Amino acid sequence: MEVFSGGRIGEVIAVRLDRGEDVLGSVEAVAKEKDIHTGIVVSGIGTLDRARLHYITHTGYPSKDEIVEYEGPIELLSMDGIIAEHVPHIHTCISIKETTHMGHLEPGCRVLYLAEIAIARVEDMRLRRRPHPETNINTLQRAG
Repeated sequence: MEVFSGGRIGEVIAVRLDRGEDVLGSVEAVAKEKDIHTGIVVSGIGTLDRARLHYITHTGYPSKDEIVEYEGPIELLSMDGIIAEHVPHIHTCISIKETTHMGHLEPGCRVLYLAEIAIARVEDMRLRRRPHPETNINTLQRAG
């Protein structure tokens, strides 16, 4: 375990996405446009007409992901994650009728009517992701 402390929440950016916009691509574009090197995706809700997620399929190494795609209408119930070096790593929970699906947000999640996302900039702490020497899985590290 490694603990990163010393950061504080700075500006909070609210984002409205409209029909047809890609959720993950839009969050990354906002991170770059607003220079959010390190941040926290604290909230995300809305509707999708297409969702693309991945999840792990077993507990061994190396990890193996399975990508699943869903067609809407889909409720975007929540999304949260960390932005490091302007790149978001976001997990999400979606629902299609009475069924809930969860996983890692992938490109291809497309807004149906709207999506509303809140991102908090982290000040005085810069994080990055680099492969762990034993597992080769990208893990958070302090940058610089």
